[in-house]
Amino acid sequence: MRPERAAVGSGIFFALAPGVVAGVAPWWMTRWHRPEGAGRLSLAVGVALIAAALAALLYAFGRFVGEGKGTPAPVAPTERLVVGGPYRYVRNPMYLAVVGAIAGQALALESARLAAYGLSALAAMFAFVRRCEEPRLARRFGADYDAYRREVPGWWPRLTPWRRPAPPDRSP
Repeated sequence: MRPERAAVGSGIFFALAPGVVAGVAPWWMTRWHRPEGAGRLSLAVGVALIAAALAALLYAFGRFVGEGKGTPAPVAPTERLVVGGPYRYVRNPMYLAVVGAIAGQALALESARLAAYGLSALAAMFAFVRRCEEPRLARRFGADYDAYRREVPGWWPRLTPWRRPAPPDRSP
């Protein structure tokens, strides 16, 4: 896929998936209203978490365009398995970033309802990954994905980056 097309497709998917899950739905639930007497510390920590999550999400989306030559959308998948950048530490940085953005909003708005929504979103993402995404990646990328999956955790990041093994030397 051409980089321009992958970037446009990724942008559309960004608006439709994380934009709805971590933007529209939280707004609809809270109208981003903070209760009277809400603390400044919760606001500051929440906003920092939202900013970090958004930066991580944008970077992960960019990896799909540059490294993967495709999009995160199942209808326009990557040509290559994406294992660089944040994917060297955890297999699902996009999902974790989306949940981080929701958690940041829950903190900033001091909203237990939004925190519960974030936990339910995480459970739905986990189920989707296990039932749909992982089997599809295993079929598409075979042994490469199996090796990556054995070394890089899905949901709790590694402390050190994983490095793809070098291909075997085939010289005589």
